[in-house]
Order: sequence, then C-alpha cells, then structure tokens
Amino acid sequence: MFGMLNIFHTIDLIGTFAFALSGATAGVREDFDIFGVFVLTAVTAIGGGVMRDICIGTLPPAGLVSLSYLLVIVVAVICVAFFQRLILSFERATLFFDALGLGFFAAFGANKTWQHTQNVELSILLGCVSAVGGGCLRDLMIGKPPTIFSQDIYASAALIGAAIEISGSSGYVPHIYSTWVAIIICTLLRLVALKYKIGLPSIKHNGL
Repeated sequence: MFGMLNIFHTIDLIGTFAFALSGATAGVREDFDIFGVFVLTAVTAIGGGVMRDICIGTLPPAGLVSLSYLLVIVVAVICVAFFQRLILSFERATLFFDALGLGFFAAFGANKTWQHTQNVELSILLGCVSAVGGGCLRDLMIGKPPTIFSQDIYASAALIGAAIEISGSSGYVPHIYSTWVAIIICTLLRLVALKYKIGLPSIKHNGL
C-alpha cells in the first residue's frame, strides 16, 4: 500500500508539472511579467484541486500548503524562462503527461470527494473539476474561451475516468482495478482524440 501511494504521488507531481508548464508557457506567450507567469503557472497546476478541496471542505486545500506543489511550480517557471526552445521541442511528450495528469486527477479527485461525501454525482463532477479546473482558469485569465467548451475531448474524458473510479469506490467493481482502469481509459481517450483530432459535435449557428 505504501509503495502504491508513492507511485500515485509521483504521477500526481508529473501531472502537476505538465499542467504547470502549460500555464508558464501561456504566460510567457502573453508577455506577462515574472509575477504574472508564476501566478498563471500556479493557477493552472493546482487550481482544479483547490476548487475540489474547497467544495468538499478539506481546508486548507492541499495545493496551497504542500511544499512539493510549490517546488514543482517554481521549477516549471524556471524551465520555461531558460529552456523555452527545448520545452517546445518536447511538446508531444508534454501532451502525453498532460493526458496522464488528466486521468490521474479525474480518478483521484473523484475518489477524494467520495471519501468525504459518499455522493456519486458530486464525486464524478468534482473529479472532472479536479482535472480541468486549472486549465479553465488559465484560459479565462489570458482572455480565451476555455478549451473544454470548444469541441475538445477533454472534460468528457475526465468525466468518464471519474465515473469509472467511482464504480470502484462505491463497491460496484473491485477498487484495486477501477483506479488504474480509470486513469488508463481517460488518458487513452485524450490521446486518441489528440492524434485523430476527434471532437464533440457543435450546434451550428444558422444566422438567425
């Protein structure tokens, strides 16, 4: 059990770092100053988890009191400040870790909510919020419509991952399998959607 928790914590930090790089890169592209880049990086990396923790009343939120999250955020800002070209050359790898982070945060955000509320609907919803909340805040802060509203298979993949996790947390399937299946399915959905440019249908504007 202790070894598994260590693995999950490592995946958590990898996912957090991927989201932090996304926020830092966006801040640099928007010509934010160093404080602005740091704030955008932090919001992107821990925003979803903070919103989840506030909603379920686990205060103060883990993302605001854990030194490991702060270190990840600082490292991401430093990396983008000094190694922009290198980071952009590894864009595909970053997208993979972003997708992995999406699966992890969806599954464990749902599980954490379930442990505190025992409510299926809220657990699935906050699992999704954990995974996509930081990206939404990032997009709003730089004046863009959130990616999850633009036909992208992102939030929907997080919802599916969260639902799979809750099927185990609530005892319908063995929990030892549900968490890993949730992470894998959510991650694969995101990667396949990226590779083949699959999106949700839109309601066409008819000009009326």
